[in-house]
Amino acid sequence: MKIRNFSIIAHIDHGKSTLADRILEDTGTISKRKMQAQVLDDMELERERGITIKAKAVRIKYKDYILNLIDTPGHVDFAYEVARSLRACEGVLLLVDAAQGVEAQTVAHAHLAQTLGLKIIPVLNKNDLQQSNPDACEEQIWEVLKDTPTAERVSAKTGMGMDDLLDRIIEDIPEPTGNNKEKLSALIFDSYYDTFRGVIIYVRLVGGTLKAGETLKLFSSGFSAKVEEVGYMVPQLKKCAKLTAGDVGYIVTGIKDIHKVKVGDTVTNAEDPVKKPLPGYTDAKPVVFASIFPVDSTEYVALRKALEKLNLSDSSFSYQNENSKALGFGFRLGFMGLLHIEIIKERIEREFNIPLIATTPNVVYHVKFRLNKHHPDALKLSALSNAGAESPGYKVIDNPAFFPPHGDIIDIKEPTVITTIVCPVEFMDNVMKLLKEKRGEYQNLEHISNKRVIINFMMPMSEMVIDFYNKLKSVSKGYASFDYEMSDYKSANVVLMEILIHHQPVDALSVIIHKDKAEYVGRALCKKLKDLIGKQQFEIAIQASINSRVLARETLSAMRKDVTAKCYGGDISRKRKLLEKQKAGKKKMKHIGNVAVPQDAFVAMLKIDE
Repeated sequence: MKIRNFSIIAHIDHGKSTLADRILEDTGTISKRKMQAQVLDDMELERERGITIKAKAVRIKYKDYILNLIDTPGHVDFAYEVARSLRACEGVLLLVDAAQGVEAQTVAHAHLAQTLGLKIIPVLNKNDLQQSNPDACEEQIWEVLKDTPTAERVSAKTGMGMDDLLDRIIEDIPEPTGNNKEKLSALIFDSYYDTFRGVIIYVRLVGGTLKAGETLKLFSSGFSAKVEEVGYMVPQLKKCAKLTAGDVGYIVTGIKDIHKVKVGDTVTNAEDPVKKPLPGYTDAKPVVFASIFPVDSTEYVALRKALEKLNLSDSSFSYQNENSKALGFGFRLGFMGLLHIEIIKERIEREFNIPLIATTPNVVYHVKFRLNKHHPDALKLSALSNAGAESPGYKVIDNPAFFPPHGDIIDIKEPTVITTIVCPVEFMDNVMKLLKEKRGEYQNLEHISNKRVIINFMMPMSEMVIDFYNKLKSVSKGYASFDYEMSDYKSANVVLMEILIHHQPVDALSVIIHKDKAEYVGRALCKKLKDLIGKQQFEIAIQASINSRVLARETLSAMRKDVTAKCYGGDISRKRKLLEKQKAGKKKMKHIGNVAVPQDAFVAMLKIDE
């Protein structure tokens, strides 16, 4: 049977999962009796949030063809999932909501598909809605693609236009290259860990065949293993006799060591291997970092194992050991964005039952400094890596706790991004004002219709991480969409702001902030922490400090028990004695007492405007 491999790409909430559901139902892949919404989104979080987090593959039989469909996420934080999926395809369905039009991720995904040389079929969804405007949307697509392909007009909800779309897939998307007589070469595009069967590997066969009983080799690790089972995703795993060139399927080898399997690696036959691996994926470069710590310190080992298993299926986040004076042993994680942080944290808490404390996220800085050998942290600072630094003499720092003393710093470079914002013309001024407030630099403005524009600004990534997305939605009344791509590093006047509680610096609360905003943020952060921490048994000072200079302070008064409540009249000296005794006790407690800091305090930076 002839094979067609394709993916669905679109902006978030434009109907990718609904279209995938409709294709599965109309082709009889899943019976109507077993059909449910978001059938490919089998993760609990995906169903709750109504979004796709993980790319899913499924094998479909239609007429005399095999269609391998890969449903992809739409949110910008999961763009790496999209890039991986497209490597396993020859074509894509570029899905656009006919009522909403082209959005930011529509543009980003379309350009990625063009870069990879994939056949693009534009699809206009939700044509059953009264407010849909397919003609205007089609013109917007032409403007983005710089081409005029005919768009298929469908409604994934009602099934309108689905037969024409399926026939279009067969006609336009090219057949996979490669044949069964070649040496085995397959690209790993995903994997996950099964408690009983070990690592399940998802592959796209480029050439050759693969069946149970053969011994395969993984190029990157050089590890060899015997194939126990091969099969397809329909969408459940279904065993078959063999996989052939062009197929998308899975492999079970019984591999228990998850470090042996790497997404983007090449699978070949151990006895007759190919000479060089297939072009893999560019390793994901995390752009936002945060620390996580188990609430119960005894669960540190369990947390490490949980991260290993999650990293197998999501290689776009990184992790390394960390030790905090305030929170103990934990991990420093690198993510693709704020939603990515939320998802990983929630998955660990739900799937592995490990309650976590997460710190305020921050970006990576490149810092040039003089090393003071007499400084207490000299050894730690000298061990900082320069790997990834764009300029010689700079060290890469992703954790505020590793920042050198203010007086030793020569230069700090912060990462910048090129933002792509699609919004109605009426909100253009509001959006551009917000971008300038966030230290953005104008790059380009393009009209894709009479009513919609694409705005490109260069802005520091640190400004985007904290509260940019929510403010963008606010100034555009929810109509603006947002995407970004990494640019380069630029020198910036940023400083380390330490938070002191009870005159002791709390490393997990330290933040990197632009100097011009430091005083405002410091005051707001102290106020927020005062509300979050609440009264203790003794008076507490909450301070924001830069280079030992206090910028802001809030004082948390002590809880007070009425020790004179049982004194009914008598000599006033009796009451004074009790009050003096209480005062002395609180003074002693102030010197030796510990402050109970709630979990919410470690993300207070994200809530200073609330």
